[in-house]
Amino acid sequence: MVMAVYRKPMECCRNLLKRGKIKPQASEVLTCHLRQRGNPHWTSYFVKYRSVVDDQRGMSHFNWNVDGVNYHVLRTGCYPYIKYHCTRRPYEDLTVDDTFFRLVKIINLGIPCLAYGLVSIALITCHEEVKTSKGVVFVHFHIKEDHDAQY
Repeated sequence: MVMAVYRKPMECCRNLLKRGKIKPQASEVLTCHLRQRGNPHWTSYFVKYRSVVDDQRGMSHFNWNVDGVNYHVLRTGCYPYIKYHCTRRPYEDLTVDDTFFRLVKIINLGIPCLAYGLVSIALITCHEEVKTSKGVVFVHFHIKEDHDAQY
């Protein structure tokens, strides 16, 4: 009887800790994924909003440097995911592109992004673990990627 009374509060505390766990920033997941892949020519993946802290909110097209290798990153929120498409390319000023993509998303009220996210729930066929300083995060793919592909 005493153990049953003791066990319930412990389960509640454990569940609360799981729900309130510290999540890695989306930028850390991006960096760790590119490193784990050995700085690929390109990659395209989804990460769940609930798995990360979205520290790149509002960024649509930007440069991202990982260990001296520059990537052009196209990023969009497509609930319940954040979509990343990364291509290894030389540094370039992407301010105009970023502004343009943001305006397009605002003008269309984000409806196509929401539709893409909802359809992606059915289209995602595989995932990979990304190890971060705050634990493992799963990234998801529509199709399995060839890690050595240049295109």
